[in-house]
Formats: sequence, C-alpha cells, structure tokens
Amino acid sequence: MVLNASRLSTRHNYGKITDRLEVGNLIQTQLDSFRWFCTEGLRELFDEINPITDYTGKNYELRFLDYEFGAPKFDEEECRQRDMTFSAPLRINTRLHIKTGENAGEIKEAEVFMGDFAMMTTEGTFIVNGTERVVVSQLVRSPGVYFTAAEDRTSGRLLYSAKLIPNRGAWLEIETSGKDVLTVKIDRKRKVPVTTLVRALGYASNDDIKSFFAEQDVDPEHQYIAATLDKDPTTSVEEALIELYRKIRPGDPPTVENARNLLNSLFFNGRRFDLSKVGRFKLDKNLGVPEDEARERAQDRDRRVLDNHDFISIIRKLIALNNGTGEADDIDHLGNRRVRAVGELLQNQFRMGLIRMERIIKERMTICDSATVTSASLINARPVVAAIKEFFGSSQLSQFMD
Repeated sequence: MVLNASRLSTRHNYGKITDRLEVGNLIQTQLDSFRWFCTEGLRELFDEINPITDYTGKNYELRFLDYEFGAPKFDEEECRQRDMTFSAPLRINTRLHIKTGENAGEIKEAEVFMGDFAMMTTEGTFIVNGTERVVVSQLVRSPGVYFTAAEDRTSGRLLYSAKLIPNRGAWLEIETSGKDVLTVKIDRKRKVPVTTLVRALGYASNDDIKSFFAEQDVDPEHQYIAATLDKDPTTSVEEALIELYRKIRPGDPPTVENARNLLNSLFFNGRRFDLSKVGRFKLDKNLGVPEDEARERAQDRDRRVLDNHDFISIIRKLIALNNGTGEADDIDHLGNRRVRAVGELLQNQFRMGLIRMERIIKERMTICDSATVTSASLINARPVVAAIKEFFGSSQLSQFMD
C-alpha cells in the first residue's frame, strides 16, 4: 500500500515548552551510591571503629589503615554460567601496637584479607550465586528534629511535642502535658521532667534553668518551666543523673559514674550516636541556623553527635510553639523524607558485621600471647562476610532482577 505524503496529517505542538525532556541514566544513582560506599563509606566505618583496644585499654591497640579491592577473579558472564558470585577481594592494611609484655612498644603492620565482597555490575545489579539481583532503594524519614501538634481533649488547645530522630542511636521525645509540664522520653523509656535532663547536663540551679528559657516562657497563664520544676524531684546534677539512670536502666544499681557514662554514650559518643550529615543539617535548619552555616556545620564529623546547646534549643522552640510562635512540621512531606540507596544500605550492614568482629578481636586480645600475636591472628572477618551475604540472600530490599 502506497501512502500519499500530501495527505498525512501534520502534528502541532501547543505546549509552552517545545523541547522534550531527556531521560537521564536511570541507574546512575545506584552506580554512584555503590562507588561512594567503596571509596568513602568504608573509610567512615573504619574511622568509627578505630582504634580497637583490649578491655583494659593497656595491652593492645589495633588500627585499620588503608584498604583496596582487588580485581574480580571471574567476569560477569562466567559468574552467571558457573553459578558464582561476581566479587572482588578486600584487603586492608593494619597496625598493631603492643603495649605490654616482652615486646612492649613494638608496632606490627600487616595486610589482612577481609574476604570476597559482591561487586556491582555495569548495569547496577549484583550477581549472587549466578543469579542477578538488584538492591531496591528505601524511602525513610530523614534524621533530624520534628515538632508536631495534638489537640488536648480536656482544654481543646494545641499541645506540641518534639521528636529527635538520629541516623543511628537513641531517640529523644519531649511532650507537653495539659498541665504545662514538659516531659522527656529517652530511647522510648519512661518519662521524666525535661528539667531533670537539663540538670543532668550540668546545670544544677533552678535560676540557671529558668534563665535559659526566659525569652520563650513569657505566657503568665502557662509557665512551662516553672510547672516542670515543680514536678522535678531532683535538686542537683548528681540526683538528676541518678534519676535518669533509674528510668533508662530500671533494676540496675545506679551510681553517679555509671549514670554519667550512660548519658555520654547515648548522645555524645560517635560510636553509639550519629545524626549523619543530613540529620545535622536538618536539625540546625529547623532550629533557626542560617542555611549556609548549617551546610558548613554538617560537614564537620564532630558535630554528628549532640551538644548541650542542641537540647536547650529544642526545648526553647517547643515552648515558643506552645505559646503560638511558629508552626508544626508536616512529617508526611517529602521534604522530610530521604532515599537510602544501595551504598548506605550496604554500609549499615557492613557496620553490623564490624561490631561483631570487634567483639571477637577484644576477646582474642585477652588470651593472646604478646610474643606471637599478629593482626591476622586477631581478626576474624567471617562476621563481616556473613553480614553482607545475609543482606543479599534474605533482605527484603535485595530482590531478583526481572
């Protein structure tokens, strides 16, 4: 059949934008994320765990230095045909410092084989036991602080609460009661007056605590700090620490030293608590820090934990919101969500394996002989390899490639 070109209809475009939107590389995010994990994500993990010492801290000190991935033993097609995993060996340089015994002061450096790890193909997939798999990105609530409101059934007024969500570590929730008392829950444990937490941070005097919030707590009908102090059973820093410890660890005998160590480990120790870059930026921005300064502060690794000013600022904003200044956050807004791509998911899984491996290293340090100890004799990489295999084999986010 021959068509007459003169009879073909002409297509007209009445849109305001004449150019078509080019479709980008849809797997570039996966490729970039995995590349970040191999170059920066692993480096962050080894920095977190360094140094590993024995339980006394006096005998041995082990540090992880540089690392590198070797070349895959088989190419992608051969792995598919032979039901193998497309992987590459990971080797890491270590430094072992012996502090006691006959060889006290000796430093041994060695390269240690950490296992074979699945590598991403050029198509953004993984080949595990000959089967092609893809890791699905996860949409999660972004770390940071969120202020929400709920109507009080008795009085009908809006009562605000604050929730601090870290990337890793204990959650902090501050609520307002109908009687103007501010209470805090640490890691979803029992409530305590928020002034008990402020006092445990080192501010013993009621006058000091009131002065921190004098500019926000100005409503004569609703004196939040005064009402909270009336419910606060503590009068000193030591009493506040003991009270917090009893709520967080009920049943354990409380001492001031244990309570102080617990509080430090919950919010001020980078190994136990991490806001992440995103969390620090969102926290600062929500608390009124200028955006440029918030971006700069987010790059500082030391700021990924909390400081006393963060606690004070969160309580200040909560009181201001209860007094009608400002608006609550929309927790369902996509601006308060973020995507965890494959690199971050693998980093979290690798961290779990490293924590298990650290425990084994510490146990071996207690029984090893200083004359014959080496990095290879201390390090057992099986927990790390097992954690990664478990992720690819059984995680809901690791799926068969259709």
